[in-house]
Amino acid sequence: MTPLSPLTLFLLASLLLLSLGLAGLVTRRTLVGMLISVELMLNGAGLAIVAAAKCTPASDIHGQLAALFVMGLAAAEATLVLAMILVVQKRFGKVTLDDVSAIRSSDALDSTDLAESDI
Repeated sequence: MTPLSPLTLFLLASLLLLSLGLAGLVTRRTLVGMLISVELMLNGAGLAIVAAAKCTPASDIHGQLAALFVMGLAAAEATLVLAMILVVQKRFGKVTLDDVSAIRSSDALDSTDLAESDI
């Protein structure tokens, strides 16, 4: 049995991070849990990019720059989602996806009732 190459091991680790993030995104019901799952997925992508740049003839600098771009994207995404979570918490008092969806659908029904009464 031949040993696995370092690139294969790094890609398996990034696949593990990606699959854990995807499983967390599907199973979590809170918005913060979903945010953490997306962060795991982005970290898996960054690991795969750096491993591919390091273990192939590609330039290390390009891989590191791409990983920095992914990290910046993840930081911007986390900032925006946390701001949205704060707004949802202030407005509805809850941050679970089911409660926010139910409140949103009831708000949509109320707004259609108002629009029909204006006619």
